[in-house]
Amino acid sequence: MSVKDVPQSLVDELRTVFLEELEAKGTDTIHPKDLERVKRSDHWLQRFLAHQKQSVPKASKMMFTSLLWRKEFKVNDINENNIKMDLIIKGCFFTYGKDIMGSTLLVFRGKLYKGSINQDELRKCVIYWMERAERLTEGEPITLFFDMDGCGLSNIDMDLMKYLIGLFKEYYPFFLNLIIIFEMPWILSAAFKVIKSWLPEEAIEKIKFVTKKDINTVVPSEDILKSWGGNNPYVFNFIPEKKPAVESNNIYSKKVHFSESSSKGDTQLPPEPQEDGPVKVHPPRAITFIREGNGLVGTLRLQNPNDQHVVYKLKTTSPGKFLVEPRAGVLRPGTDNTVKVTLQQGFQLDGSAKDKFLVISCVVDNEEAATLGSSFRLPPFWSDRKVYQNVIRCVQIVETTKNGKVVGDTLSDSEESTQLSKLLSSLDEIQESQKELTRLINRNQKIQLFGLIITAVLVAMMFAFFNKSFRKLSSKEPYCLNANGLEN
Repeated sequence: MSVKDVPQSLVDELRTVFLEELEAKGTDTIHPKDLERVKRSDHWLQRFLAHQKQSVPKASKMMFTSLLWRKEFKVNDINENNIKMDLIIKGCFFTYGKDIMGSTLLVFRGKLYKGSINQDELRKCVIYWMERAERLTEGEPITLFFDMDGCGLSNIDMDLMKYLIGLFKEYYPFFLNLIIIFEMPWILSAAFKVIKSWLPEEAIEKIKFVTKKDINTVVPSEDILKSWGGNNPYVFNFIPEKKPAVESNNIYSKKVHFSESSSKGDTQLPPEPQEDGPVKVHPPRAITFIREGNGLVGTLRLQNPNDQHVVYKLKTTSPGKFLVEPRAGVLRPGTDNTVKVTLQQGFQLDGSAKDKFLVISCVVDNEEAATLGSSFRLPPFWSDRKVYQNVIRCVQIVETTKNGKVVGDTLSDSEESTQLSKLLSSLDEIQESQKELTRLINRNQKIQLFGLIITAVLVAMMFAFFNKSFRKLSSKEPYCLNANGLEN
């Protein structure tokens, strides 16, 4: 059974049945985005039908279960601004590579998981990756890859495993290709027997246990990472998802108001802004603030690689909070400019990453550029022009002091991110090594204590034996001696 096997007639029937039942229950019971998806996406409905073996009643029931859950859990609103980003950046979950059938791998690195993590936050991160994977694959099945190398009992969370399985069973139809379990320690065998009992029979057949020796039977060699015994040097480095500009302007999405950096009133966005464009922004997605003196400072480098002049302007969601120098300007062909952003005294960066900047830009011909003056600083200049936008988040990863040097001079944004990921990975390995060393020390201490106890017992037994023998000798009849001390 595959999605392609589901006929259009069943799709139309399912859509009619679902919408009629929804009308009776009230359309506000599900999210507007999901309602639009039901009306427009045949493929989504085909997945529900394929999941339920082309049974319209069962598919309709599953749709209600899934869509009610999506609204209750606010799935459509989960994004990088409202999830625990340190879990995401750490790399407990990520998508990379494909299996031998061409399905994208959703990797779970077990040794990075610790049971003390808040379950609600963890589940939101899981949903973030599920939704992102679904958009990436356009609804095609994915493969769960459990990297259990170096795991112990403290790294396994039965509730999380049950939740993951429930997502594929109840809420994400026909979305699971395989479950690959890599280097599972024998100590976790009992736990996985319980997990298998939660799966339907057809899902159990999808489970593949592999090691470094035979991982190439389920993952092509070019996608086998070095940590899996392959030659692929990839190290996880979180890259924010780049969504189409059309989606960001969807009538159902929440509005974000960008204001002029020097004013306090809201300013309407330019008509039909588009992501990217003539200005190349470095770093492209986030401005990192570092400690400079008593304040926090971040920099953006705006580059014009074109053969025409480009006008740019910065807006922010938090007017009055930042000092931007320069706030607007003109870039000649082939030139760049550095924008300095300073967090004003008395303010703090928003921990949920709600602070953002919008870099808007447009191309002007050389003749117009010569007569611009300062008109580009005013809103009328931007009306009726083809305008592009870049949304930049504000983050403060670590407290860093410049010490007279500009941090961005030595490493590019991508290099910094890669090195940060490698550093986090190294720290995790060091932590695991320390735990293993502590475990070995404790074991050696127990062995030494056991040895001392055995030695003490043996000494006591030997003492008792010789003492008993001596007493036996002493109890025998003594020799008779004469007055001269000679034996009679």
